[in-house]
Amino acid sequence: MTTHQKVWDEIDTNSERVTALTQEMVRIASVNPKFEEQQGINNETLVADLVKDRLKTSGYETESWEVFPKRPNVIGTLPGNEDKSLILCGHIDTVPVGNRANWTVDPFGAEIANGRLYGRGSVDMKAGLAACIAAVEAIMAAGIELDGRLSVHAVVDEEAGGFGAMDAVAKGHLAKSAIIAEPTWDKVVPAEGGLEWVRVTLKGRSGHAGMRYNDIFPQPDVPGRLTPAINAIEIATRFLCALKEFEASRCRTNYHPLCPPGLSTINPGVIHGGVGIGEDGLPLIRTNPAMTPDRVTLDLDLKFLPNESSAKVRADFEAFVKAFSELDPWTRDNPPEVLWELGGLHFPPMDTPVDHPLVQSLVSHHTALGEAPEIRGFDAVTDAAHYAGAGVDACIYGPSGDGFHGDNEYVDLASLHRTTKVIAAAILDICGTR
Repeated sequence: MTTHQKVWDEIDTNSERVTALTQEMVRIASVNPKFEEQQGINNETLVADLVKDRLKTSGYETESWEVFPKRPNVIGTLPGNEDKSLILCGHIDTVPVGNRANWTVDPFGAEIANGRLYGRGSVDMKAGLAACIAAVEAIMAAGIELDGRLSVHAVVDEEAGGFGAMDAVAKGHLAKSAIIAEPTWDKVVPAEGGLEWVRVTLKGRSGHAGMRYNDIFPQPDVPGRLTPAINAIEIATRFLCALKEFEASRCRTNYHPLCPPGLSTINPGVIHGGVGIGEDGLPLIRTNPAMTPDRVTLDLDLKFLPNESSAKVRADFEAFVKAFSELDPWTRDNPPEVLWELGGLHFPPMDTPVDHPLVQSLVSHHTALGEAPEIRGFDAVTDAAHYAGAGVDACIYGPSGDGFHGDNEYVDLASLHRTTKVIAAAILDICGTR
């Protein structure tokens, strides 16, 4: 019997291991408090304690610290060869339930029906984290000792930007390779585009709206004429039209073989217009249309491809903004301001080669248990970005389900069982055995 088969038999024999652990985690409401804060639902600490106790029981060296108050990361480590080191990562925060009336099950009941385990955070992504933990437990139960260092990262705040993973990386918790067990629906995902949140502030000149005729209609330039106001919202309108053309040019000219065409989008997500500027960087007066606005802030979600660099993307965008400002005498003298990493958010790109041993391990073992998986890039962003940005060769692989960020979220149990086996086999391949 091969080592892999021995572990797979252990997983088959004790299939309830990963199911029960997923249920335990789902039954603890751990909604990210940045989205919704109320008594009884923001229990990331309880999930972290559960994971920490489970890892300690298996002999991990554990470390835990608060990234934000009452929001701890947990890292468990099995020491070993650094050249064969591997991270298994999952986040413990979830999005809110939303409208409970739309749920046909208890969002935190972890009910099982028709081969599905229901609950908020089931597929996104407590099941993936449970699969990582259960995979190592199966290896241990089979009496196999790993050669490479293995770490399990249970992190907070992925749903609001990945600041838990960012903090873990900043503290030096790295490895040669990493599996991020987000749901991938029978796909192996070694590539992920980068993401920037950027704010553009456009400037005008304030004035009284009753004098708008003096601003837009040619007036005799006689002594005593009021200085015309310049409407920043109208400048922003021109900017948005130019931005759409710039976005289209990026989508037409940039390409990555694993990503859908046109992924390089720039979404205008939030706009504020008004007079003055507050300490928060937003227009100070935003409720008086009798004033000509002299400030507009545009908050943009700028995506770029796995094979692009953040530095080049930023330089290209700033060149576009400068070119726009040169089109008008006012904006030439009062150019728009660009602020990167709005809210501290920045996702580096991930572009692990398809022939990387970790990618090929996941592909081969998934194929052995069913059909060959599609290898593709991820449309959105995950914590994989933060590890990739620190030089870790990362890949996303996890179970299937539905309802994530929606109603009646569930994880497919057959998929979860298969995911546990594939991750276990990949651990054996990457870490090796003694």
